[in-house]
Amino acid sequence: MDLLLIGGVSGSGKSVALAALEDSGYYTVSNLPLPLLAETATYLQRAGQAHVAVGLDVKTEPGLAALPAAIEQLRAVGYSVRFLYLDTKTDTLVTRFSETRRRHPFSSDTRTLTEAIEFERALQADVRSLGFVFDTSETSAATLRTWIKDFISVDATKLTLLFESFGFKHGVPLDADLVFDVRCLPNPHYEPSLQPLTGRDAEVVEFLEKQPEVERMYNDIYHFVASWLPDYSRDNRNYLTVAIGCTGGRHRSVYLAERLARVFAPRYQVQVRHRELG
Repeated sequence: MDLLLIGGVSGSGKSVALAALEDSGYYTVSNLPLPLLAETATYLQRAGQAHVAVGLDVKTEPGLAALPAAIEQLRAVGYSVRFLYLDTKTDTLVTRFSETRRRHPFSSDTRTLTEAIEFERALQADVRSLGFVFDTSETSAATLRTWIKDFISVDATKLTLLFESFGFKHGVPLDADLVFDVRCLPNPHYEPSLQPLTGRDAEVVEFLEKQPEVERMYNDIYHFVASWLPDYSRDNRNYLTVAIGCTGGRHRSVYLAERLARVFAPRYQVQVRHRELG
């Protein structure tokens, strides 16, 4: 059975992710207490469910401290288990809770909203690294649903290489494993005819491919990633996120993410995400 566990901070989009998985044919369970995970998986497998997604919540007693052992137990009896952790920047969560007027589950008379967010984040610090981390800070619900469907389409037994472009002025993605700063490269933003375009457009590609510095940067990133990928694969990783950032995240980083994805695609499972392009 394909068992996908969903964790993360409150307000990060877990309910959206579970809805997208249900639309994709998964049997979904929300806020299941961890001690019931193995029993539930066994029951659903006997009931003929091949794809199951379980939403885990740290506020459901006894919390998630025993999650590493639970995952190992499930894998030992033959389940294919993946853990997806949704994370979001604190200031984004403050905005989301303020706009929806929802009360954070860890808020209290003595704990502010920001303190409640950080308290919950600290409770999950040890489980965050158990699987793939996805930063939903700049992600709409529609984009998250699309990404979830892309996530489950890949072979879970092989490493997936994700190239993500972003803009430093909006912050570094929380889900990045490797981060490359390409702000030193010539910027198409200062060319009036190129400013409204993106790194996917032929005019921007032509401009960047004429710059010797761009070619040097591309080669350096390519050789670094290519030389270390076998080691990351041996580390039993399912995902490796390579984040490439420029100032606004629309030209240089997009171009390099697209180009690197094309060159690695024949040998690896590759996905591309452009955070600032929506």
